[in-house]
Amino acid sequence: MPVPTVLVVAARDDWPTDRVVAALTDGGARVFRMDTAEFPQDLTLAGRIDARQGWAGGLATAYRAVDLADISAVYYRAPNAFALPATMSGPERRFAAAQARAGLGGIISALDCHWVNHPAAMSRAEYKPLQLQTARACGLAIPSTLITNSPDALLAFTGDMGGSVICKPVASPVLIEDDHLKTVYTRRLSDSDLADLRGIDTTAHLFQAWVDKVHEVRLTVVGDRLLAAEVHADSDRAHTDWRSDYASLTYRVAEVPAGVAEGVRRFMDRLALRFAAFDFVVGPDGTWTFLEANPCGQWDWIEHATGLPIAQAIADELRGGPA
Repeated sequence: MPVPTVLVVAARDDWPTDRVVAALTDGGARVFRMDTAEFPQDLTLAGRIDARQGWAGGLATAYRAVDLADISAVYYRAPNAFALPATMSGPERRFAAAQARAGLGGIISALDCHWVNHPAAMSRAEYKPLQLQTARACGLAIPSTLITNSPDALLAFTGDMGGSVICKPVASPVLIEDDHLKTVYTRRLSDSDLADLRGIDTTAHLFQAWVDKVHEVRLTVVGDRLLAAEVHADSDRAHTDWRSDYASLTYRVAEVPAGVAEGVRRFMDRLALRFAAFDFVVGPDGTWTFLEANPCGQWDWIEHATGLPIAQAIADELRGGPA
C-alpha cells in the first residue's frame, strides 16, 4: 500500500495543526506543510495541464518539495494571507494577491483527493442561515430565528416568542478595533434594549428565542466519528455565552443520542464536510437544540480538557480517506 502524502495548508503558528502533523508522521504519512503567507516569496508553484494529463508539477520551498500527483489528502485550516513584497504599491499588491489566490488557490482547490475540508465547502457552510436550514431539513431541533435590519420585525418577533430573545453576530464574532482583538458575545435582550432600537437598521442582526438549558455540548465531527463534550457553565456570563468566561467551565465526555447522530451525519453529507465543530444546547427534557456548526472550529482545548482523541481522528481521516 503506498504511503499517503498529505498537504497541510494552515497558519505556520497554528499549534493545534502541529498536533495533527505529529499524529500523521507518527502514523507513517508524508506531510508537506505550507502557509499561504509563504507564497510567493518563499514558496514556488509550478503547475501544468494539457490535453494528455491533468494538473502536474509541484510545490517547493528551499527545504522541501511535493509533487502534486502524489498528494492523497489535504488538510485545510485557516492559512494566513499572502506575504507580498513590501516594494509593491497598494494597487500592485491587490492585483498580485488576486492572481495568487486564483493561481495557487485554484490549483490546490483542483486537487482530486480527500479533503478536510475543501475551502469551497467551508466557505458555503459558514453561512448561518444555510446551517439552520440544513439542520432543520436533517431533523435537528433549531431555535426560532430572525435575521433582520428592521426594528419593527424585531419587535414583532419578540412578541411572538413571548419570552427572552438573544442577539448574536451572523458572521464571525471577532473584530479588530484600535489594534485590539475584540469578540462580540451572545447576549439576552433587555427591556431597555427593546425600548431603544437605534442601530438595528445599520446591518443584518441575528435574533433567536432563548432556549432553556442544563448545559451545552461541543460536538466535534471528524469523518464518521462523533466526539462530544458537555460544557457546564458556573457563571451567569458563561451560561449565556460560554466563550465569555472559560475559567468557569467544566467538561464531561458525552454520548450523542441516536437521532442527533443521524441528523448530524446528514448535515455533514449535505454540506460536503468531513470536519465541523457543532454547538448544541441541551434542555431540561434532554432535547439537543442545534445552534451552529463551524467548519474550521477550534478543538484543541476540548481535547486537552476531556482526552477526546480529536487530533488523532483528523490524522486517521487524512491517512485513510472516507470510511
